Amino acid sequence: MSTLTRRTFLMTTGAAVAGASLSRRARAVGASERVRFGLIGCGVRGRSFGSLATSLCDPDQTRLGQLAGSAGIASGRTMTDLRRMLDDPAIDAVIIATPDHWHAPAAILACEAGKHVYVEKPVSHNFRESRLLLRAAQRANVVVQHGTQQRSRPFVRDAIAMLHEGAIGEVLAAKAWNVQLRDSIGKRHASPPPREIDYDTWVGPAEWMPHQSNRLHSAWHWWHNFGTGDIGNDGAHELDYARWGLGVDALPCKVSATGGKYFFDDDQQFPDTATCAFEYAPANQGATPRQLSFEMRLWSRNYPMNCDSGVEFYGTKGRMFLSKRGKLQVVGPQNEKILDSRPGEENALAHIDNFVAAIRGEAPLNAPLIEAHRSVALAHLANAAIRVGRSLQFDAVAEQVVGDDDASRLMQRVYRKGGHWATPVGMQPA
Repeated sequence: MSTLTRRTFLMTTGAAVAGASLSRRARAVGASERVRFGLIGCGVRGRSFGSLATSLCDPDQTRLGQLAGSAGIASGRTMTDLRRMLDDPAIDAVIIATPDHWHAPAAILACEAGKHVYVEKPVSHNFRESRLLLRAAQRANVVVQHGTQQRSRPFVRDAIAMLHEGAIGEVLAAKAWNVQLRDSIGKRHASPPPREIDYDTWVGPAEWMPHQSNRLHSAWHWWHNFGTGDIGNDGAHELDYARWGLGVDALPCKVSATGGKYFFDDDQQFPDTATCAFEYAPANQGATPRQLSFEMRLWSRNYPMNCDSGVEFYGTKGRMFLSKRGKLQVVGPQNEKILDSRPGEENALAHIDNFVAAIRGEAPLNAPLIEAHRSVALAHLANAAIRVGRSLQFDAVAEQVVGDDDASRLMQRVYRKGGHWATPVGMQPA
């Protein structure tokens, strides 16, 4: 693990390349200046970034105060309205670690304010918002990194390079999984929100729903209005490096997914069990299709390959098993062991380091928005197929569902009636 402190990180990332582009209100990062981060979202994931931030934002005053105290951030640099942070010329970049329904709206606003953006996975709550964020980033000419940090791990990058160099021949299929034993969120009724939470801000541009205790703080993952289920949550990592290793730089043409609540009897709306398959059209004449599958079970500790998450890649000359848990195995065409490896010491801030290097113009992004869009689309399409109960045909060029109005509607979302200041432009409710 890295021993890099907040102070040394800011010092080492401070020297920026003259002329690095910060459009609109943000200034060019000068050669003697630091990259100054604002953190939006002080929950479980946000706390891992607290030591990097100079300002904090969260509608929960308790979480905001706790992180400010542990990170040594003065009360004048904390806020509940992200617009204050985006208006602050002292902030060069923001890290967005909010619930899913705020990811794209906050990132779009940050782009429009000229801030560079590190946005946690999944990059969007729905397919349409991914496209809107892509356009916003292109217009603003800012750097946007997706929080799929496996793309900056040398262990994973080296394994993917082996695949692309033909270590197991031509890779035709990948099988990813997320298997774990989660807790029930129970059954609750509407109730007044806690006094320390600005619930109106927490809901933001999403369709209004009254407060319910099992809709906040991690439980939001399991509600259609706020989350993407575990396919978009933990599954976002496996889907991403499965597609990366499979070598498909496109969207799928066919989607089949089935699942439901097989185990939990509670309020959560997303499935606890799912099996999903995606087919990719041949990349060019003479090429072959590719297939990516994903399995999810949230009620078991009986893991494939004795690992709760991972990907198996199947090639014409062997098989590779790769897991973000630090496991890599390669076998040949007769299942003979070729490689069994574990990572050495790794830099926990490698993905942030890459983000800063990209801002300074010193390196390409490891997880750019286009890759985020293509990977997170798999979660959105799988969730839609499960909800409508049928397979989907998808036009990967036009980026739209073919011949299924119900599924097409699930590619976007319903925003708050009457409008909200964070609703993406062009998507305001009538």
